[in-house]
Amino acid sequence: MDAAQARDWHAHHPPEVLDILETSEHGLTSPEAGERLSVHGPNTLPATAARHPLFRFLEQFNNALIYFLLAAATAAFVLGHAVDAVVIIVVVLVNAIVGFIQEGKAEQALSAMQDMIAPHTRVLRDGRRQEVPVGEVVPGDIVHLEAGDRIPADVRLLETHGLLVDEAALTGESVAAEKHHAAVDMTAALGDRRSMAFSGTLVAAGQGVGVVVETGSRTQIGRISRMLQSVERLTTPLLRQIDGFARRCTAVVFTGAVLLFLFAVFVRGFEWTDALIAVVAVAVGVVPEGLPAVITITLAIGVRRMAARNAVIRKLPAVETLGATSVICTDKTGTLTRNEMTVRHVATADHVFTVSGTGYAPDGAFTLEGEGDAAETAARDPIVLCGLLCNDANLRPDWSADGDPMEAALVSLALKAGLDPAGVRGAWKPVAKIPFDAAYRFMATLREGPAGEIAAFVKGAPEALFAMAGADFDSAAWNARVAEAGARGERVLAFGMKRMAPGCGRIGFEDLADGVTLLGIMGFIDPPRPEAISAIAECRSAGIAVKMITGDHAATALAIARQIDLADDPEVMTGAELDALPEDRLAEAVQRVSVFARTNPEHKLRIVRALQAGGAIVAMTGDGVNDAPSLKQADVGTAMGRKGTDVAKEAAEMVLLDDNFASIVNAVYEGRTVYDNIRKVISWTIPTNGGEAVAVIIAILAGFAMPMSATQILWINLVLSATLGLVLAFEPSEPGIMRRPPRPANAPLLSPFLLWRVIVVSLLLTGAALGIFFYGLAAGRDLETARTLVVNMLVVAEIFYLFNVRYLHMTSITWRGALGTPSVLAAIAVVVAAQLLFTYAPFMNALFESRPLGVIDGALIIAVGVALMLLLEAEKTVLRRLGWFEELKA
Repeated sequence: MDAAQARDWHAHHPPEVLDILETSEHGLTSPEAGERLSVHGPNTLPATAARHPLFRFLEQFNNALIYFLLAAATAAFVLGHAVDAVVIIVVVLVNAIVGFIQEGKAEQALSAMQDMIAPHTRVLRDGRRQEVPVGEVVPGDIVHLEAGDRIPADVRLLETHGLLVDEAALTGESVAAEKHHAAVDMTAALGDRRSMAFSGTLVAAGQGVGVVVETGSRTQIGRISRMLQSVERLTTPLLRQIDGFARRCTAVVFTGAVLLFLFAVFVRGFEWTDALIAVVAVAVGVVPEGLPAVITITLAIGVRRMAARNAVIRKLPAVETLGATSVICTDKTGTLTRNEMTVRHVATADHVFTVSGTGYAPDGAFTLEGEGDAAETAARDPIVLCGLLCNDANLRPDWSADGDPMEAALVSLALKAGLDPAGVRGAWKPVAKIPFDAAYRFMATLREGPAGEIAAFVKGAPEALFAMAGADFDSAAWNARVAEAGARGERVLAFGMKRMAPGCGRIGFEDLADGVTLLGIMGFIDPPRPEAISAIAECRSAGIAVKMITGDHAATALAIARQIDLADDPEVMTGAELDALPEDRLAEAVQRVSVFARTNPEHKLRIVRALQAGGAIVAMTGDGVNDAPSLKQADVGTAMGRKGTDVAKEAAEMVLLDDNFASIVNAVYEGRTVYDNIRKVISWTIPTNGGEAVAVIIAILAGFAMPMSATQILWINLVLSATLGLVLAFEPSEPGIMRRPPRPANAPLLSPFLLWRVIVVSLLLTGAALGIFFYGLAAGRDLETARTLVVNMLVVAEIFYLFNVRYLHMTSITWRGALGTPSVLAAIAVVVAAQLLFTYAPFMNALFESRPLGVIDGALIIAVGVALMLLLEAEKTVLRRLGWFEELKA
């Protein structure tokens, strides 16, 4: 058995397959099966080598950010400030534990794949049917399949009886696939291999017999498992940026501290212990030790907000990545559409109807092309009656389908026409039936009418019913109508009727060979979700491209793309066309094309990788086993919560509770809010720390008394990082957040504007601190009082600066900006209370060497804070008008 044959089982005729596998319709003997098991191995998926939990936990500490935090903790311990140090250590441990748990869940993706294979199956061994464990199934085994069975391996069908297989987990098709035993074209896509049944899929209806052709990792599901193992998990943009920032910041602070220490000792003549204390104070002052914790809290708040909008985040960094998303790759069925079939057009020999309404609820009406009462004409038309009587489905009280979706749509159509399904079916008593089978592609029922008449009602593929029609049948005209419906993206069924002799009690294929009156055709659609249409529009305004990747036919996918306005002129490409594209043309094609149809897992993975290679941040939706590799590859893998498989959910970073595309867009909205808030945290934290540090550095360089002591610097950091530094994580979204383009994937954490802010605000705070320090000394105050003025001035200035930072894309001087949020007001209240204790409580005066201040001192400090905020508001307005920084634009 060569490799080419192994890939093309669907194209071989059953006798050829049996010959290649050296088996027969009577199956293998037990010795033969045992020998093949030793050659091919067990029918199981390869298990991943699990890392020892201890090593997995220790790996959480192996990055520059953790080293950075530990360095800050060490500096705090050197200063004797144990509270800061303990908080930093707790943050390190919490981050390590969260990462450990998240990685453990991610490693369950492959093990979840094992649950897709049933534990036992029925095979022919030694000439008799017997149950064997799935792991012992080998190529050449003959298996019997029935409704409800999980298919144990890849099987080439030898015999089928109305066999329908639910392959949604593998191909993405929402409708069960019709199976037959005839060979299909060698180039057929996975979803079109009707002669095959694949491991892990489910028999929805009918029966079948087949021969096992592939087992274990050689099955389609096994190939997906191998792809899943080969996908390297990507580091999110934020984690990459934080890691780079931590390395650079640590290097700069360490180098600067060493140089400052040497300068203080050898140039200014400091005692080395005094110099060390001063330098460590500066280092701790400049290090934003609370930043990682606040970023983690900001992400956690984003998780909570997204959960309220039906998007559950499984992996914390995905929250921020969503904000950078530039391309969303989405399935069609159930995500962009309702996953409810609806009859949209009815064409008979005499009339053409358009039917309104969506879903199975009978809300809608008939519109008749031409003259006449549409509803009355439809109610009398035999095609509606045929659709109701050649039908096994029902509608539940909640208007959900009980049975085949297309048959449920026919029941809804009858209700819209004013018919009573139960009454009509009661009047037309069932006599006999030919169930649907993929081999002949139609269904027929024989019924006895109210007056004793006998009639056969037939529905099925147009070509099957056209072949039954009489000599006067105009095939060209009807084929043109079918083509027109197909161009609209509709699935087409044809309907026919034949009067039978009175007393007829059976129906056979020979009865329908000719003489069937063609009643007409119907076009079915899966209508788009209204909220998906508005969500697509929001994506386009936000500069986010949306790509539809579906297993459905190209015409159907393109029709839905046009209905939801996916692109100005959506272009479709099939999986086969993708296969023919060389790698050097793939990148251009995936940028241009917005609809990919008849795709398989390799296509999805290839599309995502090509988009990422072009610099895109990709969010990918999926629900089946076939989607797991591309979900894992994507920057934000998004699994469906309702119809998604466990494999898809384990491979994804986010799960949609309502399977709705609009929820993805809502999550992107919240992701952008999270990133905005992270930028606000950085924009507030680093400059305020910088202002404190620069003031002390200037004092050391210039040789005058330090404007703050080491313990006072730590007091400012402690009281502000636990309050004001945290409240920015709770900020609501700024207006126009979804009218901005996505930020570039390689955008630095410290953007040009944030670098500008770090410099400008640090210098302003330094100037204010030194100005009020020398003012105090010039006014005859002692050194302790002057330092108390500086500490209070910095705290008040940072409170006013917080209001400026809350709105980066608009002015902060508004009524909404002045009121703040409950979190902001509560934090300010805590800070004010803490500063009153710092300034006036005797025990705090003794601990921090602070002194009480007068009312005039307080008024001066507040005036400096107000002036600072007005100056920065003016700066923000000027920069926005000059257009220097793109990120300031609304």
